[in-house]
Amino acid sequence: MIWVTFVIFLLACFGAGATGGLFPPGDWYRGLNKPSWTPPDWLFPVAWTTLYICMAAAGARVAVLPGNGIALALWALQIALNALWTPVFFGLNRMRLGLVVLGLLWVSVAACMVALWQLDTIAGLLFVPYLVWVSVAGALNLAVIRLNPQES
Repeated sequence: MIWVTFVIFLLACFGAGATGGLFPPGDWYRGLNKPSWTPPDWLFPVAWTTLYICMAAAGARVAVLPGNGIALALWALQIALNALWTPVFFGLNRMRLGLVVLGLLWVSVAACMVALWQLDTIAGLLFVPYLVWVSVAGALNLAVIRLNPQES
């Protein structure tokens, strides 16, 4: 893996992650009813940092391989959708639209994982925790909608 490539992918990940600082959960989110299985606040930055490192490593591993066009296009799509969810959910307080974005993100992460896997097994495996986390996020988004019908 070329380290410069890894750093570029990591910067893209942290660029997407920066939306969390621009659109923090705030009082609106704290006031919502949430399911009992909602992860604690401290887990989010730990999980996302770990996931971003894995995502960057997967992208960098595949970037140097021939025939990587579809995998890298899907990588770009998933990071764009990743960056979009936070402003939609926390910035606009649009929970249902956030769920739509998460659905599209889930599909793009799953497709990217398969495309990466076809080129490099380790790269595909590095996306498995990301798909699991996005699945949890989707379930949490849906649960928050159901527990707060007045907000939807």
